Amino acid sequence: MAITGTENNDGVSLITDKISYDLVETDVEIITSGRRRIPAHSGVLAAASPVLTNIIEKPRKSHGKSLKRVIKILGVPCDAVSVFVRFLYSPSLTEKEMENYGIHLLALSHVYMVTQLKQRCTKGVGERVTAENVVDVLQLARLCDAPGLCLKCMRLIHSKFKTVEQTEGWKFLQEHDPFLELDILQFIDDAESRKKRRRRHRREQNLYMQLSEAMECIEHICTEGCTLVGPSSNLDNNKLKTGPCSAFSTCYGLQLLIRHFAVCKKRVDGKGCIRCKRMIQLLRLHSSICDQSESCRVPLCRQFKQRGEKDKKMVEDTKWNVLVRRVASAKAMCSLSQSKKKKSEVLFKEEAEDFIRIRKTKFF
Repeated sequence: MAITGTENNDGVSLITDKISYDLVETDVEIITSGRRRIPAHSGVLAAASPVLTNIIEKPRKSHGKSLKRVIKILGVPCDAVSVFVRFLYSPSLTEKEMENYGIHLLALSHVYMVTQLKQRCTKGVGERVTAENVVDVLQLARLCDAPGLCLKCMRLIHSKFKTVEQTEGWKFLQEHDPFLELDILQFIDDAESRKKRRRRHRREQNLYMQLSEAMECIEHICTEGCTLVGPSSNLDNNKLKTGPCSAFSTCYGLQLLIRHFAVCKKRVDGKGCIRCKRMIQLLRLHSSICDQSESCRVPLCRQFKQRGEKDKKMVEDTKWNVLVRRVASAKAMCSLSQSKKKKSEVLFKEEAEDFIRIRKTKFF
């Protein structure tokens, strides 16, 4: 059965499966801003909204010969009130209704505590918010206690602040609500700070991964040898690898650094050399991470380990210890990921071999 306003028939219908006018007479009239009267049933309204329940249960004043209770819903378009009442009967909204009356329905759902409608409107309005209306939607979201919509509006303002700054809504906000403007600017500042922290964290993680790769390359060079540098036993027996390794870009730079370290005259004379100091730091870092100093073939590993044990009794270098822990953690994570990758490659190879073998048995 269709429910329509008694004045200004606009084609908006309120369809319900719960109740029929042929069986139960309407006992409430909802009056809108345009003086439109929408007949309704108090039982349906009370079941859908606790606020309307309180209004209906109040002792009513006499309105002449009329026996119907009058409820005024003002401040929003008549059509929005019609859609709101229809939703109380049958909880459904079309895309067009959400497009035209989403903001008004959000306000009504908050005022009359219709939770299901509020959730629908919060989602629908959030999907349609733009840089032009984001300030207005944010103000409404704060008034309607919709934190999810508030956060979405704040993020949109942050991402398109230069565009939002030119809108009439932002200019009005600056003149009439400086506290909200301050909250928005604080949110933008916090978001930028978080972005800077994430970037710094990524840079640090990349540095730790590079140092971890350098530690592996040092062990590889001093144990197996590579294109230019290797252990003396390999050099004497011409067992030095001539082909590049998997991390050749890092390995090659370390080989050049080791060759320089071996022949640098500034280091021997005690005048100091930046490249030699860098090599010493890498060897010290390796010694701090290495757990096989007795059998390790990396130069100065045992000496740095013994020196480190003596230095612990004197003073502890906090920054160096943090660096060691993080590089060791990066190395462990890298080795774990490599082992998983190797296992997956082995499994893939075995599955491929099984598939080929099955295919061969089928055809032959």
